[in-house]
Parts: sequence; structure tokens; C-alpha cells
Amino acid sequence: MSIAEKIKLSAHDYLKGEETSEFKHEYIDGEVWAMAGASDTHVTIAMNLAFLLRQKLKDSPCRSYISDMKVRVEQANAFFYPDVFVTCEQKDKKNSHYKEHPVFIAEVLSPSTEAYDRGDKFKNYRQLASLQEYWLIDTQTQSIDCFTRRNDNTWILRNYSLAKETSTIQSLNIDLSIAEIYEDTNM
Repeated sequence: MSIAEKIKLSAHDYLKGEETSEFKHEYIDGEVWAMAGASDTHVTIAMNLAFLLRQKLKDSPCRSYISDMKVRVEQANAFFYPDVFVTCEQKDKKNSHYKEHPVFIAEVLSPSTEAYDRGDKFKNYRQLASLQEYWLIDTQTQSIDCFTRRNDNTWILRNYSLAKETSTIQSLNIDLSIAEIYEDTNM
């Protein structure tokens, strides 16, 4: 009987592979996971949020990105594809394949990834000194959990679930209507 050796991939080899891969993969300390497809509701919410952010960040030093751009969490030796994120850091303009200084990250929840997005993924994201806000946007009900980092490095949670409510991304000084984020989703 033989035992298969688990091979760990270097970050360099992972990045090289992603350049030509048909599918996206996330990377955590040598291990690689393929990304699954998303539902219509998931894609619509992410697109709505990215579009709203792009409009509101026009003529600012900040830039919004969708799920085709990676975020590197150096402390965790990890690369993720957030659904939507914003960076305002000049240093991030130098790298065309990933960003390292997001101030805002949003994950649109899927039933299969919700526990991970709330748990281990958020644990990794919290290691980013630049990150000020993390949103978890539900696709089953109209509900957004907004985590905001305080000066003492603790996080506070606010939930928004009414279409008439407005949520604020404090670090970007942007107000967003919950109804606009969920537009065209039948919720």
C-alpha cells in the first residue's frame, strides 16, 4: 500500500498557472481550489454593486474590481477572487494580476460558500491592514451584513434588509441603496 504525497504549489507557480487557466482558482498556502459558477441572482447583485461603485468612485483615486481580479493576502500566503472590491492604494496600480490593499470587499453569498465566506475567508481578509469594510450579500433573502473595522481593530456588524434602507461604506464615503443593489433580482 502506498500513500500519495500531497504536493503544495508555490505562489509563483499558482500565479503562472492562473495566467493561462480556463478556470479561476483560489490559493491558500500551497493548496488550490477551483471556483464554481454563480447563479443569475449572484451575478446580478455583484454587477449592480460594481456598477454603483464605479459610478460613485469616478474622478477619485479609488478603483472598483469584479471577480476576475485577485486579492493577495500576504500574511496568509493566499489569493482570493472577491466578488467586488475597491482599492485606493497607488501601489496597487503597479500590479496587473492582483491587488494587495483593498479598503472594501464584498462577497455575494451562495449556499455552498456562505459558511466559508463568513468564517475562514473573513479570517484571512481581516489580516489585510488596509481592509476597512467587508460585506456579505445574501442571494436567498434581501439582506446585507456590513462589517466595519474600528480603530481598536475590532469589527462591528450592521445588517440591512429593507429595500428603502441605505447602507454607507464609511471608508469611501459612499451611500448605496439596498434596492439598487438587489435591482432585477426579484427580491
